[in-house]
Amino acid sequence: MDEQQGEPSALEREGRLGQGAPTAPHLHITHPLQRARVVLGVSGGIAAYKAADLASKLVQSEAVVDVVLTAGGQEFVRPLTFQALTKRPVHTDAFAPWTETSFGHITLAREADLLVIAPASANTIARLALGLADDLLGAIALSTEAPLLVAPAMEHGMYHHPATQEHLATLVRRGVIVVGPERGRLASGYEGDGRLASVEMILGRARALLGRDGPLAGKHVVVTAGGTREPLDPVRFLGNRSSGTMGYALAQAAIDHGAAVTLITTASLSPPVTATVVPVETAEQMRTAVEEAVKEGDALIMAAAVADFRPDRTQHQKIKKRPDQDVLDLRLTQNPDIIATIDHPGLVKVGFAAETHDLVDNARAKLAAKGLAMIVANDAVDTIGSAESVATIIQRDRLPDELPRMSKQRLAAEIVARLIPLLEREHDDGA
Repeated sequence: MDEQQGEPSALEREGRLGQGAPTAPHLHITHPLQRARVVLGVSGGIAAYKAADLASKLVQSEAVVDVVLTAGGQEFVRPLTFQALTKRPVHTDAFAPWTETSFGHITLAREADLLVIAPASANTIARLALGLADDLLGAIALSTEAPLLVAPAMEHGMYHHPATQEHLATLVRRGVIVVGPERGRLASGYEGDGRLASVEMILGRARALLGRDGPLAGKHVVVTAGGTREPLDPVRFLGNRSSGTMGYALAQAAIDHGAAVTLITTASLSPPVTATVVPVETAEQMRTAVEEAVKEGDALIMAAAVADFRPDRTQHQKIKKRPDQDVLDLRLTQNPDIIATIDHPGLVKVGFAAETHDLVDNARAKLAAKGLAMIVANDAVDTIGSAESVATIIQRDRLPDELPRMSKQRLAAEIVARLIPLLEREHDDGA
């Protein structure tokens, strides 16, 4: 690769995830942090202790993490802490001797897929905005072509000072992603703005930042998740055991590939960072939300477990049990088949078939009847509410693709990888 184009990213080094439908053995990389080279800059401030948790979580995500401690950061957390967590040398000195294979800040800058500074103190933010390079972190920031994510942490007054706000505005204009800070109890004991963003928020933004130029960049994917709840009375509903895990994993996988995602959900899980979340409860509410979202959508992944029927009448008061009552009769009416009734030109539709028998035959029938490009078939009892799934992916004019048992997060990556060529084909046909 030409030097002016920069070093290849982790996904480019492995082959961009999602280019074509994978065949066995299945995907090696399931998200952008996996095998990515992350430089984690830690500046001075009490929040520096949280950077140890961030480093640990990055390593657990299989990223290669190089920690750079500023002089202020070393006053709060010692280098040995990060060395133990990352199993790599910790960098503190801009004037450390070069070797045949390592050229100090130049090597760290060139090999980085992402530069994260967390916590970023007011002093560090000012230095970044002014382009100062008289310490190692500043030199790396000026040298790297990797995207930069900054997570401020400081006292309320320092954060809101016009100088800090102007420096942050300067960084944002340059394309830097600023995460946080949050409001809460600060080291001083006062309440205010200045708490470091949560590790989960920083990780989520890092994933989105690494994946933003992926094969789904510029695409809008609508995902549904969770089991619908059809009210019987003010305290009871008809529902199912769906946790929403599959839908949330699919939303994250689409974001990992660069898509803008609308997540329409009945579940109360922590949503993927950057997803637009639309909470619903009933099948009717979900249909209305889906119809609105797909107006600007390129793909619909219907992972929600939508109730086939609902009570034809919801009681306004709690249904009471009578002493002489042995049976409660409920009259049900059919819910709309959301994915079958969605008819949006150019929309690629992906459905799920949770079956208890004749898995492939039933799934094929749904694929044809509902106008789907792809359907994911699995055993309803084994899958709903479980952390894992055994799935068979069926597409038109292709043999069923039987996948081994895997986590729903990995299955989501497999599904989205197969969605990419479907969207590319739809784009080519419509061009």
